[in-house]
Amino acid sequence: MPSVHLMQSARIHRHGDPSVIRVDDVPVPVPGSGEVLIRVEANSFNPTETALRSGFLAELFPVELPYALGWDVAGTVDGDPVIGWLDGGAASEFAVAPADRLVAAPTTIPLAEAAALPLAGLTAWQTVEDITAGERVLVNGAGGGIGGFAVQLAKHAGAHVIATASARSAEAVRGYGADEIIDYRTTPLDAAGPVDVVINLVPVASETLFPLLDKGGRVISATTPVPADGRHVLARNDPAQLAELVRLVDQGVLRVGVTGSHPLTGLAEVHRASEAGLVHGKVVIRPASPR
Repeated sequence: MPSVHLMQSARIHRHGDPSVIRVDDVPVPVPGSGEVLIRVEANSFNPTETALRSGFLAELFPVELPYALGWDVAGTVDGDPVIGWLDGGAASEFAVAPADRLVAAPTTIPLAEAAALPLAGLTAWQTVEDITAGERVLVNGAGGGIGGFAVQLAKHAGAHVIATASARSAEAVRGYGADEIIDYRTTPLDAAGPVDVVINLVPVASETLFPLLDKGGRVISATTPVPADGRHVLARNDPAQLAELVRLVDQGVLRVGVTGSHPLTGLAEVHRASEAGLVHGKVVIRPASPR
């Protein structure tokens, strides 16, 4: 019998607390029609994965168990650097993906850092895509992975950007171009004054956001659902938009901020830290060298 090539993959066999995450030895996946094999350089952690792991999202996003974690991927296909947003399996040494979901990786930053771009970058893009020059925009939750991209993209669109962030994240958010920063722990949101747009990236009641608007203003939320006069963004996987984000990175318009790097065996600890509110910005997970 031919030998089976094995790899390591971070998987869950049941829903539960972070202890259910196991690093298993499994066969290297074989691409099907229209798919390619990615040698993974890194994937990035997204806080929503804690809800999937715990089972909180089981009804909305059911997955077949055992399930390999990891949505964002950066790696190589036949030696060519690529990034993309997968349905799972990126927290592994190898992953398969439809070829049309991948785009060429940025050339101006390390490939591992580029893993932080797909899901967070696309979510930010889709929340700010109707922002126009001169608008006053409040980014609520600017210290998170999506928030950093949202601040930069809104600023690139010509907006005056007011950002909420803790003191710990303030320097990074200011570096992303925020014109004003509100420490949400000490200052009420209405200190921003009337704004044209609230981009909400944290789980808060929508009724607290609408009073912040100037007449004719709008709320765009990537977390809490909003009434009909707002817009709720459920990020969609759009490779064409991802390619545009890559272009902005390579032009120096968009910075990819990575706040930490962990081995695959440290993924459970990252989940624990996230649930304790200790993960800020984007964290990448790097597998061991493929065998």
